[in-house]
Amino acid sequence: MSGAQDKSPVYPDEQGSIAKFEVSYDQYRERICKYISLKVNPMIAEDLTQQVFLKAMEHIHTFKENSSLFTWIFKIAQNTVKNEWRSLARKKEIPYDFTDYESQSISLDFAKYVEIRIDISSALQKLNELDQQIIALRFFVDCTLLEISKIVDMRESAVKNRLYRSLEKLRSELKEWGDITIMSIQDRISIVNKSDANDKNDSLTKVHQDLFNELKNNVERISSKYNHQPSTKIIVEIYPDLPTFHQAVGEADAPNWFMGTYKENKLKIVSPLNPGPEHTYESILKSTVHLFTMWLISDINPHAPKWMRQGIGGYECKQMSEAYIKNTTSDTIHNLVIPTFQELNNDTWDFGTMKGFQFSYLIVEFIIDKYGYDALNKLIRKPTDFNEIFQHTELELYEQWVQYLRNKH
Repeated sequence: MSGAQDKSPVYPDEQGSIAKFEVSYDQYRERICKYISLKVNPMIAEDLTQQVFLKAMEHIHTFKENSSLFTWIFKIAQNTVKNEWRSLARKKEIPYDFTDYESQSISLDFAKYVEIRIDISSALQKLNELDQQIIALRFFVDCTLLEISKIVDMRESAVKNRLYRSLEKLRSELKEWGDITIMSIQDRISIVNKSDANDKNDSLTKVHQDLFNELKNNVERISSKYNHQPSTKIIVEIYPDLPTFHQAVGEADAPNWFMGTYKENKLKIVSPLNPGPEHTYESILKSTVHLFTMWLISDINPHAPKWMRQGIGGYECKQMSEAYIKNTTSDTIHNLVIPTFQELNNDTWDFGTMKGFQFSYLIVEFIIDKYGYDALNKLIRKPTDFNEIFQHTELELYEQWVQYLRNKH
């Protein structure tokens, strides 16, 4: 838990109110923003958070110093949310429901740099509104029991009793996860699993254990190979099937081979239990390593080209066999219509059609075979410095690669 109780609250006075209130802003902004994200569209949560603190600054003279500054600001946040809801009602828009918000999850630490989460939205909906609020304030906004008691206007002991009863109900609703459910939510350690609630316990356990083993065996190795420790912990979200995954990432019409992606520090994949017509249980596990590697390269250099991220990801996860790569690229190589490095930066579905995964892999293989990992690491960090790294222009390196492919095939 955050332990962010107002043991030494900041009370702005008339002499230095602005400076002191800036300290309060830094102290409470993240928690207020988390709360607002549960109640409205997270895209506007930052803006509303700014409004809350502007209102608080404007009315700081009404604050009674014998009370908690956080809960006083929180009341302003609640009113701001209510105003937003009224605005949505006038526009006939549907208010945001925090039980649909994807971060309503509990999690289990599987590896040093990876966590996989279990979505508890459906279970939370089995609780009444007050219990949902108490759970949200305690575990997603990091409020203390005392703070919650002031916010919901109940005795602290009553809040504590309701909290434990709610946790027991969540344990019951999530019984397929066994004891890790209650442990995870209480300890605030973070796997996100978008799993079907009807999945059987044995199947779910196997998926997470297999995923854990795949990541455990590769994350440290890949991080070491590319001389980079992740800047943040990676979250793996698992969706129950391809349609659900495609819908969740805003690509409802995506091809069946599209089973995973990443955004910021979240890797999103389809469940290995329902991989779709073009994947298998094992290929989904390997694809998770592919996605982690792509993310790691982006973490090193956000401007790394697509062929580099895809190629290194494919090379490290070894999902495609040499026979498959050879069979699917031989005609293109024979006809000398091999895509250029620039063409392999194509960020549309044509990337798959043009054998972008295979050719990106082959570029990385060529660089490692001819120049070694040191050169590849330099290229990741300076992707346009071909002359400095290889003593060749980009075109000359491309021509070397084409000859390498012709000799190999």
